[in-house]
Amino acid sequence: MSHPIPSSAAVRVSFMDLLDLASEKVGGRVLSCSDDFFAEKENLLKATPAVFIPDKYTERGKWMDGWESRRKRVPGHDICVVELGIPGAIFGFEVDTSFFTGNYPECCSIDGSSDGGVTWKELVSKTKLLGNTRNILPNFAGADRITHLRLHSYPDGGIARLRVYGEARPDWDTLLQTAKDGRVDVACAAHGGVVIAASDMHYGAKDNVLFPARATHMGEGWETRRSRGVNHDWLILRLGRPSSIAEIEVDTNHFKGNFPESCRIEGCVAPAEYLASDFRDQPVRWSEIVPRHTLQAHTQHRFSQELLAGTGVFSHLRVTIFPDGGISRLRVMGTPQ
Repeated sequence: MSHPIPSSAAVRVSFMDLLDLASEKVGGRVLSCSDDFFAEKENLLKATPAVFIPDKYTERGKWMDGWESRRKRVPGHDICVVELGIPGAIFGFEVDTSFFTGNYPECCSIDGSSDGGVTWKELVSKTKLLGNTRNILPNFAGADRITHLRLHSYPDGGIARLRVYGEARPDWDTLLQTAKDGRVDVACAAHGGVVIAASDMHYGAKDNVLFPARATHMGEGWETRRSRGVNHDWLILRLGRPSSIAEIEVDTNHFKGNFPESCRIEGCVAPAEYLASDFRDQPVRWSEIVPRHTLQAHTQHRFSQELLAGTGVFSHLRVTIFPDGGISRLRVMGTPQ
């Protein structure tokens, strides 16, 4: 990728493996729109893929799973304003027009704001869209910390989903001022935590373990397939800041017949831009923080007294589960350095 973005993302094959900063799962909200006569603006940020139900109609017309305005009969175009659930640096967008075939916008553009919507900067210039397509749009405008977006739809029509791929840029001064005993969940996605690699994600995405709120069902966790001959699964995460660790929580909420038998947690210090291949190809010294520990179904496991290397400072953690299964959330309470 050639556009000016930090090294931690510049080496990625695709920005689409990053966190969706606008998803309703992380607190993203649609604040306003010019018109949503046919389909509600809130649908834009749904975490689930859009669906189509052929025989479903409302009193206003065909039911669509997205944001759809009426046919415009006056000059102008439609606009939708979004507040990101996690403010951060944006590397690209997905403007998904799934199931909108004859009623999608001809073009779109996207502005970003770093001050809550007071001033705006163009992130994506006016770009032609295709119907029933996941339109992928890189952000070439730099990696400022963005809090709000303004989506322009020319001149009208329907968009199923808006995905905003990036990395969190937390306000550390405020976080540390409000932190109890100076401790912060340094693994939380909202605080810059990133899962950079996982052995398997057959049933549940790796990023789910770092979302702020507890999972509401099993599908909101990280879950691997049943191993056949492989003796463990794992994920590697980068903390929001290198930190000394006081407590780690492994939550198996909603995993009742498919939780791991046990887990082990290790830590290391590595460059922020390291990806999975770097951990494989470069020498990294892992220190055991939580020795292999038996897990229970549907339980919040908290480790503090058990920490073996909790007084050290770590930038990355490796969580190994034996032999397979699901974890809903991982919390790492620490003191950022």
